[in-house]
Amino acid sequence: MKTKIILETLVLAAALTASQAGAAPISLQGSTITGSYNGSDEGMLGLDHGFATEPGSNTTAIDPSDQPGVEFLTADFLFGVDFTTSGRLTVILNETVPDPGNYRMVFDFGVGLGQRIGGFTLLDTSGTGILPALSVLNDHSIAIDLSSVTWNSEFGEFSAQIDAAAAVPEPDSFGLALAGLAGLALARRRSGTQG
Repeated sequence: MKTKIILETLVLAAALTASQAGAAPISLQGSTITGSYNGSDEGMLGLDHGFATEPGSNTTAIDPSDQPGVEFLTADFLFGVDFTTSGRLTVILNETVPDPGNYRMVFDFGVGLGQRIGGFTLLDTSGTGILPALSVLNDHSIAIDLSSVTWNSEFGEFSAQIDAAAAVPEPDSFGLALAGLAGLALARRRSGTQG
């Protein structure tokens, strides 16, 4: 009976530990980011190209100094987008947004990103009324939909933390650990009944 209780307790503790493991901020250090705006590569202008409209302008390296500024401007100059090496994303409204329309951005950090993207934590939304729609497209790409966002002022902004996907323990390692603990519990039980 004690062995069963010990094993059930161990399984419950392992499950709680796995579910409580919060996502950590993702590192974007050394990333090269490719962006698009409303489905168009030409709709996004990158810092490395001086925000000029030219082939490949939608790709830029992240600024390793994390100085104030933006990595991208939309070609209509409505929005600026800043990323920090610690995964903070800030979208800045650059002028008054006209009537609701399509304002969708996609950013790809490349398959060389050291961690998988897991989600977002909103940090500062005081510049907006209706919140943006943030989504993870795959392990290394995100989408931002500003189409329904209401802004509290001209030059309003919001920020979010891009989170790394929580590490999932390898099934083999977890199973071996449980088997070892079960063996220890059985050995303890036998030594308790023999002594």
